[in-house]
Amino acid sequence: MNLTVNGTAQRYEESCRTLADLLARPEWAGKLVIVELNGELAGREAYGDTLLNEGDRVELVHFVGGG
Repeated sequence: MNLTVNGTAQRYEESCRTLADLLARPEWAGKLVIVELNGELAGREAYGDTLLNEGDRVELVHFVGGG
């Protein structure tokens, strides 16, 4: 499936079906993020139920501590 994540078009395997699947990938696992799917904020409680579709645009913003 082709998705655009943070402005970069990428091909993801078929097992990446939900937002939870995407966030479980090594580059995002364990990070605190805010997710925008096709211009709409996605609530954390819905990540496992939110299906990804061909051509979706996902923005993932993660928090970085420091000062």
